Amino acid sequence: MTLLTVHQDNHPTPATTATETGTGTATGPHPAADPTTRTTTESKTGTATNAKTPLDPAHMPRLTTTVPREYVHRSTLAEVFLTGCEQTGDTHYTLTAQWPRAHTFFTTPDGTHHHPLQAAETIRQTGLYLAHAELGIPLGHHFLMRNLHLTTHPQHLTIGPTPTDLTLTATYTPHHPHTKRPTDFTMHITITRNGHPTATGTGRFTCLTPTTYQRLRHPHTTTPTTIAGTSSTSSHHTQHQPPNPPPTHYGRTLPHDIVLTPTPHPHTWQLTPNPHHPILFDHTTDHIPGMVLLEAAHQAATAHTHPTPTTQPTHPTTLNATFHHYTEHHTPTYITTHTTHSSGNDDSDSDQTPTTHITAHQNNTTVFTAQLTTNTPTDSPQGCVSSR
Repeated sequence: MTLLTVHQDNHPTPATTATETGTGTATGPHPAADPTTRTTTESKTGTATNAKTPLDPAHMPRLTTTVPREYVHRSTLAEVFLTGCEQTGDTHYTLTAQWPRAHTFFTTPDGTHHHPLQAAETIRQTGLYLAHAELGIPLGHHFLMRNLHLTTHPQHLTIGPTPTDLTLTATYTPHHPHTKRPTDFTMHITITRNGHPTATGTGRFTCLTPTTYQRLRHPHTTTPTTIAGTSSTSSHHTQHQPPNPPPTHYGRTLPHDIVLTPTPHPHTWQLTPNPHHPILFDHTTDHIPGMVLLEAAHQAATAHTHPTPTTQPTHPTTLNATFHHYTEHHTPTYITTHTTHSSGNDDSDSDQTPTTHITAHQNNTTVFTAQLTTNTPTDSPQGCVSSR
């Protein structure tokens, strides 16, 4: 099993803060004056006084903030996508979120769409936030994300003229309903944009106390030692290693976003992420983060199904991922792929949709598997999907 977590024992009690993100979007307005008071009243003699009369809270403006970063296990405020939450039933919640227009990582190479893995990250944040803020799981606990099933609708991932405001509906199902806290639960999440379905996802989360985690992970609970420019995985490379193709081969534009290195074997790569990547390694962990494995699956599928770089981006539309074991930093990890095809309305090749099967293994043990289906999106009219 792999784990999406951050060590938070020394975090202060989180406070909600309005921030301007480093990705170029503000998450809340900054009023020029205190809206809660009026400063001038008229006395019976016509003399102005400075008495302050509180405004009715019902008439106060509703300001937008991010949720506390500690609740979503992020170190950087700019990487917090959730902005609010309201409980609508015993196990039902409605949340709000915002995606920036020019995120440095979760944007397609042509700059026209939000990357589908941004939906996966938003689902991850939703599960952690609800566990801490609504279900009573203390900060400092660790989480295992056992699986993730994601479906996206690329026509509604178009980047518009304003940041993308989202509405999420979330329902959790506890696997042990009679326990004091739901420490093992499945979260079902739907993401909509202006009423249009953008993504749906399901993930299973398991919570571990610090003591249990320490016992489970010993002796791997030390921070990995890395040198700038090196990979967080083992540096044992295969002999006669072929040169790495350009980032577009993997569906990316920047070299430091590439997490794979080719091997002499067909459809086989070594996992070699940059441990100083500001998004994938937002905080230190004693294992490879699950989002790194999801990105590796996306890059391997792109390289497998589109070995020749293309200007038309292909978007993952369905992703089914299972995290079988922790993926260790200092053990070589190899990614292999193969494809299957499902037919459409007829048996012609043009109507067959490829599904890429991705496997990650360490020491001949499978640590991660995924099945990923992609397509080239057809843009819908901008007015139908952009946030206004």
